Amino acid sequence: MLPGTNHSRAIARSKVDWVCVDMEHGNISDAAMHEAVVAIAKEGISPLVRITANEAWMVKRALDAGAHGVVVPLIYTVEDAKRLVSSTKFPPQGTRGFGSPLPVQCFNDEPLTYYLQNANSTLLTIVQIETASALECVQEIAALPGVDCLLIGPFDLGNNIGKPILGEMHQELKDAIEKIKDAAHAEGKKVGIYTNSGAEAKAYADRGFDFISILTDQMGITAAFSQNLAAANGQSAGGDAGKKGVTGYDGK
Repeated sequence: MLPGTNHSRAIARSKVDWVCVDMEHGNISDAAMHEAVVAIAKEGISPLVRITANEAWMVKRALDAGAHGVVVPLIYTVEDAKRLVSSTKFPPQGTRGFGSPLPVQCFNDEPLTYYLQNANSTLLTIVQIETASALECVQEIAALPGVDCLLIGPFDLGNNIGKPILGEMHQELKDAIEKIKDAAHAEGKKVGIYTNSGAEAKAYADRGFDFISILTDQMGITAAFSQNLAAANGQSAGGDAGKKGVTGYDGK
């Protein structure tokens, strides 16, 4: 969510599988996105970019920067998903324009012709299912060729189905999450979910989720300083400060 080449590189050095550069909710400009993608890729980690909206030019900017995939929010219909897939693929499978020399620096420095021949089959198209209308047609979206992964945004999904997360997750939201997972796996696709802790990520992994966030950078920085400050003040891990941690979507 936060900009900076060194910042991105430091996260990549934690040896996660991927880092998502968040242009939807983060403080990331187009230039900062380009810099972050390269910094992450040079550490041998896959850079993904969450774009702001389902717009072809945004997909183009992210993939031309060298992103290994795009995460696209607020998909509402099957037609939205079809339009997205078209913008991620070179012809004849789609409508993506070819010409940027930048992606190869994030793609093992292969020749540009190699990138052209392999991008369609290797870059990830990750569709966020976080609206009530997308939930209704999730099976059709999952079945679309070119959709690689369904990513659940539980907070937005909860808001959109009228069951916001206010402490405990409502059973209707839990059922919706399972419905999305089942739809993805029925079509041989991957399913992902946003979480904000390693323990929560482990719980979803044990339930068969394939693609899981563990933390955002802003939350992680706040938590690390809070925990170490508590230790410096002589507060034990079992005390109030240790129990607090990062418990909310806003990092508080």
